Amino acid sequence: MKRAYKLDELDCANCAAKMERAAAKVEGVDSVAINFMAQKITLEANDDIFMEVLDKVEKVMQSVEKDVSIVR
Repeated sequence: MKRAYKLDELDCANCAAKMERAAAKVEGVDSVAINFMAQKITLEANDDIFMEVLDKVEKVMQSVEKDVSIVR
């Protein structure tokens, strides 16, 4: 499943790149892209575990920039 979500409080292009690299390493992530200009994340993962993977990705992103959240 591939879904796109809006990101809240993303204000640094460098942080977005760091978050994308970190999110790509999360187990279960097939692909991930963070678009700083559009303020969105596109995540692809297996349907059965998608929400678990999304939660893990959000935690990893917040380890880079604590104020960033995924708008669901």
